[in-house]
Amino acid sequence: MASNSYPHPILAREGWPFILLALVLAVGAHASVGWAWAWPLDVVLVFVVQFFRDPARTIPDLPNAVLSPADGRIVKIEKTFDPFAQRDAILVSVFMNVFNVHSNRSGVNGVVRSVNYFPGLFVNADLDKASTENERNAVVIDAQIAGAQHTVTLVQVAGLIARRILCYVQAGHVLQKGERYGFIRFGSRVDVYLPLSAQVLVAPGDKVSATLTPLATLG
Repeated sequence: MASNSYPHPILAREGWPFILLALVLAVGAHASVGWAWAWPLDVVLVFVVQFFRDPARTIPDLPNAVLSPADGRIVKIEKTFDPFAQRDAILVSVFMNVFNVHSNRSGVNGVVRSVNYFPGLFVNADLDKASTENERNAVVIDAQIAGAQHTVTLVQVAGLIARRILCYVQAGHVLQKGERYGFIRFGSRVDVYLPLSAQVLVAPGDKVSATLTPLATLG
């Protein structure tokens, strides 16, 4: 088992300003009006801290697997067209609610071929139309799996509450399995487009964890 190196464990750096603001408001409320009136801000603080938790993940030793890029629940598996890599593909969609960890991690080793951002709507990310109508960011990866090259596309999709997609890689970046490449604030989904030869290991309704859960294998 290999351990993923991440310089900001436990709490995501994207959340530090929000956590600090919630903490200041809660402490200020306790000092000025007392616990009886300040407890709602305590609840907000707890929610913000849990939302931005970002624990380190152990990378399973599965060389032919595509690992989940996000925590959440499988909401769709279907054969479709990958508009970002222009090919037929298998789509596996992972929906993240506000109680999931929202760091996005690469499920494969490979080189980023392209990164493309598309503005759009903010409908519920649990709906099918979110994949084509919502704000989204697509990362196309030339992945090295089991000694062969395969194309894997990871698409960050904003949701009803999520209003900020963060992506930290560009074309040419060399990704490692489990590497943290992005973050989506407050509820969203990640669509994974796999080659048609992929053997999918999950089913709709399954709960998955970023890096820990294999979504599919490629021979």
